[in-house]
Amino acid sequence: MSVRHLLAGAVWLLGCAAFAQIPTPVATELARAQVPPDAVALLVVETGQGLTPRLSHRSAVSMQAASVMKLVTTFAALDTLGPAFTWQTPVYLDGSRTPSRPGKKTDAGDTVFHGDVYIQGQGDPKLVLERLWLMLRRLQGLGLQQIAGDIVIDRDAFALAPSDPAQFDGEPLRPYNATPDAFLVNFSSVVFTFTPDVEAGVARIQAEPPLAGVRMPEQVPLSSGACNDYRSALAADFADPLRPRFKGRFPVACGERVWPVAYADPAQFAARAVHGMWRSLGGKLSGSVRYGSTPQQVLAHGPAFSLKSPPLADVVRDINKFSNNVMAQQLYLTLGRASAPGPGQAQGAASFAASHALLQAWWTQRVSPTDAPLLENGSGLSRQESISANALGQLLQTAYASPSMPELMASLPIAGQDGTLRRSTSTAMAHMKTGSLNNVLAIGGYVLAHSGRRYVVVAMVNHPNASAARPALDALLEWASND
Repeated sequence: MSVRHLLAGAVWLLGCAAFAQIPTPVATELARAQVPPDAVALLVVETGQGLTPRLSHRSAVSMQAASVMKLVTTFAALDTLGPAFTWQTPVYLDGSRTPSRPGKKTDAGDTVFHGDVYIQGQGDPKLVLERLWLMLRRLQGLGLQQIAGDIVIDRDAFALAPSDPAQFDGEPLRPYNATPDAFLVNFSSVVFTFTPDVEAGVARIQAEPPLAGVRMPEQVPLSSGACNDYRSALAADFADPLRPRFKGRFPVACGERVWPVAYADPAQFAARAVHGMWRSLGGKLSGSVRYGSTPQQVLAHGPAFSLKSPPLADVVRDINKFSNNVMAQQLYLTLGRASAPGPGQAQGAASFAASHALLQAWWTQRVSPTDAPLLENGSGLSRQESISANALGQLLQTAYASPSMPELMASLPIAGQDGTLRRSTSTAMAHMKTGSLNNVLAIGGYVLAHSGRRYVVVAMVNHPNASAARPALDALLEWASND
């Protein structure tokens, strides 16, 4: 061991008194990670209002909690909208059908729709490829195989300023940086599947969804190296949104791999996806797929049909189990729509300002008259959002006593089993939301102790060595369960 490491260890031993209020196993792991006690907030308290915490360390200090902030958004949604809430995506028709071959017997495929089709996005967080396929197939089932006009995508439900997906961390092609949209298709991401064909010496590439006007690569040469960082080995070039390329090789040892990539031109993704899938289903379109508003006279006639989302309880499960940022932001904005009615409308355009106001009022009335969190987009993908351990603890206590408790609990990752806690080494019976950013590590949720008592557990680390403190958080779960 070097002199530098010996000196560092001596410093930590001299500072052990600062960990006096922290359980020994947790303090040991924090010291090993070289995270000082003044960079940590901890709270462990039995479920039930007004109980004395079993552990409270800097619990009144507001700190960054990363994706643990999704607990605020998801519980507020369950509490105000209800677990059965669904999003509707209505489809309107403005035109008429005529036979493609006048004077002859026709079926639905032999008619031409003269006019425009309007798809009105309402913020559905889970308009994934399978559900877009169902929407377009249903449209064709109405006899609209051939459209002599345009498909118009209406995104007016969200009133958002233009945003740069690279703004947060300079990684615009990471799906976690996808920005919200009233008509969000497949999280604005292309999914590349690489399947080795050893005999041909290439990996076959399948790209979904099909994007109109985009030439996707169909194969990439194989390499015989180990499967390490296969993404770097592919030498991807996404600079041209119309022609993504892979200039490297794919290691055959990797087997089949799936790589989701945020599309390089997100503003055009939905239009290209709708057009590409429409054509892949055999549909014909004489016009284009474009963005625009649905005319009032079209709205007055009502939709031809609406595509209904999965229930909120299922959406919340996806958000919390897998820490999906853009889904959380879609949900956060949906909450704001209810508080922003437009002229003569039941709902107005969603905005982050409206959501902030609604969440502030909800927190004061439902959780606590004080200690409200600081929110920016409701997902935790932010350097502005912060909350204290006490406030998170109060939120979890309120949730535990609410009718939505089963849905929230079921949405949280289970330690060592699934979601973002699948790799946890803890053996505790813990349902916890996790959060991590550079210099931030956090957990918040529930632990069932051996005694049968259930505890609210919150931990936040704000320090350059935060990522090294994961064993300390696992130790905290173990300590909380040993009662």
